[in-house]
Amino acid sequence: MQLMIQAVFRGLAWLPLPVLHALGWLLGWSSFLLSGRYRRRLLANARQAGIGRRDVLASVGEAGKMVTELPRLWFGRPVRVGWEGAAVIEATQAHGGGVLFLTPHLGCFEITARAYAERFGDRQPMTVLYRPARQAWLRPLLERARQRPGLATASTTLAGVRQLIKALRSGGAVGLLPDQVPPRGQGVWAPFFGREAYTMTLSARLADSPGTRVVLAWGERLRWGRGFLVHVRPFSGFDALGQDATAEALAAAVNQAMESLVRECPRQYLWAYDRYKSPRPDAHGVGSGAR
Repeated sequence: MQLMIQAVFRGLAWLPLPVLHALGWLLGWSSFLLSGRYRRRLLANARQAGIGRRDVLASVGEAGKMVTELPRLWFGRPVRVGWEGAAVIEATQAHGGGVLFLTPHLGCFEITARAYAERFGDRQPMTVLYRPARQAWLRPLLERARQRPGLATASTTLAGVRQLIKALRSGGAVGLLPDQVPPRGQGVWAPFFGREAYTMTLSARLADSPGTRVVLAWGERLRWGRGFLVHVRPFSGFDALGQDATAEALAAAVNQAMESLVRECPRQYLWAYDRYKSPRPDAHGVGSGAR
């Protein structure tokens, strides 16, 4: 099975990005039409956020593109990537401390870490938190795909969190998806698009590392397979709250920042993600903000 899956992924990696995105559009709409549960969740989450019909329908195909572009990103030739806000990263690097990147399930979140590693990783390597695949045969494939110069991975374990803290304290960069539901006991309830959502506290904990600066980033998927555009924004939401801020207030600040990014391009947000679900027991001993 593992060899067959690898062969399929490597075969797809040779296809042009426009072809992969066309296949992804078909995949997204097939999932939307065939799965009532998937369709209801997507529509309910988008409705909760007040997203218009045109953007909601566009998000169906974009969700499929997110899947079919992965073989090219993992095993294929480099894709075209532009930057908007790269000066924000350069300024944080000049500051000399660690940098914490917060990225929502928006656009191609796989490209943000890869693009960073290619452009900035030689000066300041990035470590991203990821949840190991549940299928044992898929784990070697993902581990091999994510091995890049200037890019390291940390699993969702206590050892993984220590790895992230060590990276920040040594002046490195760390990447998280803070709009992912963490395990029970590793988050707090905070509003997200007007509804209480269980929100990880790990991002605020990491941001508290001495000398660490926080930035927001997301990878826009350009039309007709023309590549991607990485957007970077400064984030000062924690600073505005002060030292005595509660975990709920810090989580709310993160959610508000994620909302602002999503509203930049709501058609590329993963609305079908079960953001408002109840947390599960922690199987690894740490909250997740994994890729």
